[in-house]
Amino acid sequence: MSKTDKTTPVNQAPTADGGESGKSSNSGSAVSYDAHAVAAGAEAAGADAAGADAAQNPSDLHSSGSTPPAAERGVSRRGLIGGALAGVGLVGVAAGSGVTAAVLNNRSASPAPGSGSGFGSGQPFGKETISCHGKHQAGVATAVTAHSRYLAFNLSDSTNADAIRRMLTVLTADIESLTSGQGPIADSEPELAENPARLTVTVGFGPELVNRVNPAARPDWLGPLPRFNRDQLGAGYDDGDLLIAIASDDPLTVAHAARMLSKSLRSFASLVWRQDGFRRAHGSEPDGATMRNLMGQVDGTVNPRPNDDDYSDLVWLQKSAGWLAGGSAMVFRRIRMELDTWDQVDKPGRENSIGRDIAVGAPLTGTKEFDEPDFTAKNELGLPIIHAASHIARARSSDPNERIYRRVYNYDDSTDQGLLFICYQRNPLEQFVPIQRRLDQLDLLNTWITHTGSAVFAIPPGWEPGGMLGETLFAS
Repeated sequence: MSKTDKTTPVNQAPTADGGESGKSSNSGSAVSYDAHAVAAGAEAAGADAAGADAAQNPSDLHSSGSTPPAAERGVSRRGLIGGALAGVGLVGVAAGSGVTAAVLNNRSASPAPGSGSGFGSGQPFGKETISCHGKHQAGVATAVTAHSRYLAFNLSDSTNADAIRRMLTVLTADIESLTSGQGPIADSEPELAENPARLTVTVGFGPELVNRVNPAARPDWLGPLPRFNRDQLGAGYDDGDLLIAIASDDPLTVAHAARMLSKSLRSFASLVWRQDGFRRAHGSEPDGATMRNLMGQVDGTVNPRPNDDDYSDLVWLQKSAGWLAGGSAMVFRRIRMELDTWDQVDKPGRENSIGRDIAVGAPLTGTKEFDEPDFTAKNELGLPIIHAASHIARARSSDPNERIYRRVYNYDDSTDQGLLFICYQRNPLEQFVPIQRRLDQLDLLNTWITHTGSAVFAIPPGWEPGGMLGETLFAS
């Protein structure tokens, strides 16, 4: 668990809904290449910058080529960050303009479940890239990687709408560089960026950030979730004005990206919490295998897949959402697991509380993980085989629209362990909240889990080369 010097504590990690609320795939992505051309800019500004210390759909995946030298980028890091400190306008960058331009080609088709990158893809492991450009931000519908870090920041009092635009311009350039395997402008260790290992950076906006740009643009669902009876929040893992979600198959890549992005944000915001997550190492189990959580459960069996017909209707916001069209709503829950007492429960007791077989994840009425549970089946004594208060029974809904897309990670920060539960949907109040209310009211698994962190973020749509992260908010 990390702390900052800020008055709000900084922290690290999840909800254990056992995977029934949403089918998760850890498959890799096909890799293709594009040329990365950068808009010409002032050489003097670039030289100044060099010295400063300054679901999604799988079809959006592709590799980036090399990034030109800083002098060719036409953006002065000192001009951007210094402008925030001095309260003046952006230097050398037209308002709303992107900082780089690229030529996209050969976008890959949707990979079949189980297809991988690195292993068997013809690309050296660690060199695989996932483009940050597209209709949707990367890191939602793209392949789930082995390591993650979530950083939440609160904006400084002086960070107004103009400063937020400068901040997002800087972040855009950093993300474009890092995800293509290049060090950002102010990176003194660019060698650490050379192996992106499917690096993605997903950015979320909290309610305060939206309010400072345009209060009328804030959706009704963007704010703290309703309080649940079993929540034990307030430990420093709640809320935030800005979320940076970093994921990669290489923990060194994650650490380096987090440091570079945090440096870029120092003039605009302060870190309030950090949470690190992990899964099995990439390649240690078949691509597409459902992850296991620290309780040993197969976690995420019932989860929409990005290539499902109704995935977009569940996850991506449409034109009616205005500036958020192409974006999504993220719910972040930290769930502590009481592993010491869980270890004392025998296997039948564990399986009864979940409603699934521990070994393969099959429902207790089936033999394979993806068998449909039979909640009416009874044993020889006439008792339900799947308990009515089991986790899968309580998480199940008869409303097909009451589903979410889960991307979860385990966490272990030495003081406690559990699950970083991240889910995406169009409206948390209509999708996540009803599910969690049922689980909060009655769930046999509640004996061993506690929700200790909660946040909601608006995930803006993606951007194209030459554009800017969050540009639609400023046009709203």
